[in-house]
Amino acid sequence: MALKIVALAGGVGGARLVDGLAACLPPENLTVIVNTGDDFEHLGLAISPDLDTVMYTLAGLANPDAGWGRADETWNFLESLGRLGGETWFRLGDRDLAVHVERTRRKRAGETLSEITGAFCRSLGVRVRLLPMTDQPVCTIVVTTEGDLPFQEYFVARGCCPVVRGFRFEAIERARPAPGVLEALRAADAVVLCPSNPFVSLDPILAVPGMRAAVQSRPVVAVSPIVGGRALKGPAGKMFGELVARPGPAAVAAHYAEILRAIVIDRQDQDRAAELSSDSLAVLVSDTVMRSRADRRRLAGEVLGLAELILQSEGTA
Repeated sequence: MALKIVALAGGVGGARLVDGLAACLPPENLTVIVNTGDDFEHLGLAISPDLDTVMYTLAGLANPDAGWGRADETWNFLESLGRLGGETWFRLGDRDLAVHVERTRRKRAGETLSEITGAFCRSLGVRVRLLPMTDQPVCTIVVTTEGDLPFQEYFVARGCCPVVRGFRFEAIERARPAPGVLEALRAADAVVLCPSNPFVSLDPILAVPGMRAAVQSRPVVAVSPIVGGRALKGPAGKMFGELVARPGPAAVAAHYAEILRAIVIDRQDQDRAAELSSDSLAVLVSDTVMRSRADRRRLAGEVLGLAELILQSEGTA
């Protein structure tokens, strides 16, 4: 029998592992909870970058090179906007723009983010359950040596240059898990922490009131987003270096220490496996760089196999 899995994800690496899990599991056995701390309003539009990255990837529509945005994108809108003196620092392609316009229209008509996401997934043929972490607005703020910056300003407008000193999630105390989130966690055999940025992709999810306890009630398997001391995409490596010194799988494991039961690390870091492994933490060494759809499926299969071993060892499989 296939395991029932809840995956926590955000960003390109998370989306790619989710795509692999979707290839290995029946759609009804996979629920994906996605970070919305990156969501913001731009040009009057409601933008949900992580939700869209995961959705496009599952729909087979993601830009294969960048990992975010749409494949075969055109940029007529952005070019015209620039000629008018408008803000072009956040790149909105013509195909991508349709999603933001329709999301904004639906939100103004009273639909929730989870309702809108479900409708988009049905339209695009995404069969697994894709849920935002919450329907309430939450804003990730990056605390830097140059002041407090909303995540998209730090990440896109400032190119991740300011030195990071910490994070906070504005309005998190008023957030509630989106409908279906806690139910999926209660029904899950295991939770997978995708190779997403721990600080700004997964911590916001875990910070939603009630979420960490629900996740901790299940066996948790993480895939390290740090390979050979650096992140393949995004600023996770830089953030680890500025906050906890040495980026690596040990730092990732320590970050999730309270909830983690197993971790998958890359072969480049296999010399760290022995020191990480313990009675309370299983370690699997694998090739975690997902260059192809085959890589995604292989890694997902290994993650599921590790989860099954953990369940068997605990007598719950």
